[in-house]
Amino acid sequence: MTQFENPILPGSHPDPSVCRAGSDYYLVTSTFEYFPGLPIYHSRDLVHWRLLGHVLDRPSQLPLQGVRASGGLYAPTIRYHEGVFYVVCTLVDGAAKSGNFVVTATDPAGEWSEPRWLPEADGFDPSLFFDDTGRAWWTATREVPGGRSGQTEVWLREFDPVEFELIGEEHVLWSGSLRDSVWLEAPHVYKVDGKYVLLCAEGGTDFEHSVVVATADEITGPYRGSPLNPVLTHRHLGRDHPIAAVGHADLVCTQEDQWFAVLLATRPYGGYYYNLGRETFLVPVSWEAGGPVFSPGTGRVEARYDVPVLPAHPWPENGPTDDFDAPVLDPAWMFLRTPDEAFWSLTDRPGHLRLRVRPESITDLVTPSLVLRRQQHQDFHASCALEFTPAHPDDAAGLVLLQNNDHHVRLLLGADREVTLVRRAGGRDELLATTRLPGGVVRLGFEATGQEYRALVAGAAQEWRPLGEPFDGRVLSTQAAGGFTGVHIGLHATGPGGNWADFDSFTYRSLDG
Repeated sequence: MTQFENPILPGSHPDPSVCRAGSDYYLVTSTFEYFPGLPIYHSRDLVHWRLLGHVLDRPSQLPLQGVRASGGLYAPTIRYHEGVFYVVCTLVDGAAKSGNFVVTATDPAGEWSEPRWLPEADGFDPSLFFDDTGRAWWTATREVPGGRSGQTEVWLREFDPVEFELIGEEHVLWSGSLRDSVWLEAPHVYKVDGKYVLLCAEGGTDFEHSVVVATADEITGPYRGSPLNPVLTHRHLGRDHPIAAVGHADLVCTQEDQWFAVLLATRPYGGYYYNLGRETFLVPVSWEAGGPVFSPGTGRVEARYDVPVLPAHPWPENGPTDDFDAPVLDPAWMFLRTPDEAFWSLTDRPGHLRLRVRPESITDLVTPSLVLRRQQHQDFHASCALEFTPAHPDDAAGLVLLQNNDHHVRLLLGADREVTLVRRAGGRDELLATTRLPGGVVRLGFEATGQEYRALVAGAAQEWRPLGEPFDGRVLSTQAAGGFTGVHIGLHATGPGGNWADFDSFTYRSLDG
């Protein structure tokens, strides 16, 4: 392979941060209201990534109960220093806990510490920088008190990595590259050729997103914005460009002294809609006169680049079907908010995912009986095989396409073997189609070709057949639903019955090309 394709992490993987430990690379992204939080990916060539697990995988680490849609975990940063991995992040609008925290591990695939909360660290989008002087520094963004809407500033303070606290004087570093700019955020500090480089996002996280840079001779400043700002953006390319909303970058230098940036961007389709959310891209970087040049030669994020000068290291890939034969869920599966009880089992009926029917619904800000995976392709097939006998007329189980509690699609088997297809938009349900299926195993599915989605149903020995007419999937996009996440595909059970729904398998595969 001489070239790689972007994005390197398709589907909802926003706000990427990366670090290198020897010849190994580790990357984390935001997860908002989903549990476990902050997936950690591992690579040896910056192109092929495997999901090791999650930084926050214990309920004690991540109190997400009651968090609003697109609340929760924002913009983590991962750093490695003297044998220890650090992740800093912000928990936004938590019912039990909110604010900035740090967790650590000596093995990123192992157990991470309980969060150390820093009540003295206000704002959001924190980052750490370990200087070659032996000192560590915390940077973050906050809204300017009394400022205009979206006016922010980046501040810095020394960080004590032993006591996990901020010490010393606070310094305001920068307030943006443009007059009247908004949402200067995602600050990261680096030291390159003796100069301190402050890399930030600016302009908000949608179409006007950008990457900006300032430099200083001392860590505390003063910082001077580059005359080339923004050093990367796609806002001048128009909404028809295939890659948009470029920003929120983090830099890494390889053991071969090549520089790269991971960053978020979107791939709109069917108009300016992006159901996959904000995804993680990889871009080469060079340096001129102390400043970074993103994507040298073109100045924009490309769909393909030459691979880094590193030994290729692909990982074994999972097949398209999860038969639920393992004793624990694959790390690709997530829950909506932090579960207070174990409503799922892979051992009660081996070879099946058993979900307990509970009254919690995906229409509410709760933790329903629901497990989810990301939609990662514009054209895809997702389906499940289900055995379910309702114990109550209001019991239902099946497959969902989730954007948030007010924007989703439900394909559920209920009483009298009736399958219903319901689209929810703006908090209002619309029944699109119904049918009845024979007893025994039921198969439910969704397929999409661009923004044209359709539901599929079948008995155990039957061929797939469509349920209802194709429907417009743009209701599942951020532009319709708001928020910061992409579509997730879930297995769900709900109702007052208290019995179980047994999922024999789940299949997800791309239909692209």
